Order: sequence, then structure tokens, then C-alpha cells
Amino acid sequence: MDFEVIEKILENTLKKLREFDFQLLESNVNERTISHKLAEYLQQNICDLTVDCEYNRHQELVKKLHITYDNVDIADIDAKSIFPDIVIHKRNTDDENLLVIEIKKSINNQSRDFDISKIKALTNEPYNYKFGLFLEIDVAGENDCLK
Repeated sequence: MDFEVIEKILENTLKKLREFDFQLLESNVNERTISHKLAEYLQQNICDLTVDCEYNRHQELVKKLHITYDNVDIADIDAKSIFPDIVIHKRNTDDENLLVIEIKKSINNQSRDFDISKIKALTNEPYNYKFGLFLEIDVAGENDCLK
């Protein structure tokens, strides 16, 4: 599956989210709730792979990254476990890690830097997701931003 196909699926999925679950956006629910609903709609369009939220496994191990975030000192060399918002993959193998998505609501004031760092790291060894996407969901309208 190429990225243009994924983009089209995501656009249709976001339309469906707005059509059937606009209350989630209007009522300012947690991003996890929105991610979960988005993953449900994505799964309806992805037949041969699995769509998971906050999937923190790498085969039998916990996904960990060596990146600095929050108040962690740069000299800290311990890897930190991570929970990608949404992944599209085949479980228990790295052969079909298709897409990792990090989501922020447009009204979230937190920096996007850590999310983007996670995406970059997950598209490299050892995880090798084919594509990474940062999705900013416009809770006030339909100007979602895919990066």
C-alpha cells in the first residue's frame, strides 16, 4: 500500500469521524478517545493488517526509544517505553509495519516535537514502520493537518 492510498483512507476516515462522532470533538474529550474511534474506522478500510491504539509491543518486548523528552536529562541513556497513538501493522513481526500515527488536537498547547521524534524513530531500526504521520485534528472545523 502506498502513501497516497493511506492519505485517501485517512481523509475518508476523518470525514466519518466528523459525521458520526462530532460530539467527541465538540466536547473536548481526551485525545485517546479520538484515537480509538479513528482506529475503529481505519480498521474498516484496512483488511489485511491490524489497527491498534497505544500498541507498545515489539514482538515479545516493550517498544522503547532512546530519545530525550519531558524533564529527562540528555545524559540519561535508559530507553523509555512508548505508546504510539495508532499503528497499522501485523502483530508479532516487523515485516508489515505499515504506518505509525501520532495525534494532537488543534487546541492542545503541548509541543509537537516529541511526537515527531517518536514518528522518526519508529520509521527506523528496529521498528521500521514504512510510513509515519503526525495528525493534528482541528476540533473547531475541518482543517485537519497531515504531516
